[in-house]
Amino acid sequence: MDESSYRRRTNSFNKVIVGLQRMGIAFGPMQLLTVTGRRTGRVLTFPIAVNELNGGRYIFQAFPKAAWVANVRAAEAVTLTRGRQTSTARLTEIPVEERRPLLHELVAGSPASVGKRFVTTGLAEAATPDGVAAAAHHIAVFRVDPA
Repeated sequence: MDESSYRRRTNSFNKVIVGLQRMGIAFGPMQLLTVTGRRTGRVLTFPIAVNELNGGRYIFQAFPKAAWVANVRAAEAVTLTRGRQTSTARLTEIPVEERRPLLHELVAGSPASVGKRFVTTGLAEAATPDGVAAAAHHIAVFRVDPA
């Protein structure tokens, strides 16, 4: 499957996730990230996985040029919603060298599909923990902190 068809399929699935979350149905690590658009000023919502690693909570970019990444970089705070619970958070971008062990741990401790996603979307060349960690300069990682 090429990147564009994978992205279209993912966008369709994301609409389902948003609908379920808005009905109060939470599952897996999925949450809704709501942030103000950096250019439009519109409030935008994206389904996102919040992963717990090393006692912290992290969000990893899964697609190149993901709009939420640029908007989060420009925002002071975001809203995270899981089911019916909403919280305000500050997302702190992790420096590239500190991303490598986090990416390695994410892929090592997850189903194989997680590593494959980084390859399918063109962010990494190999789906292994070392392969994804080597692509840290392409993958934005944010720590979720209380606002």
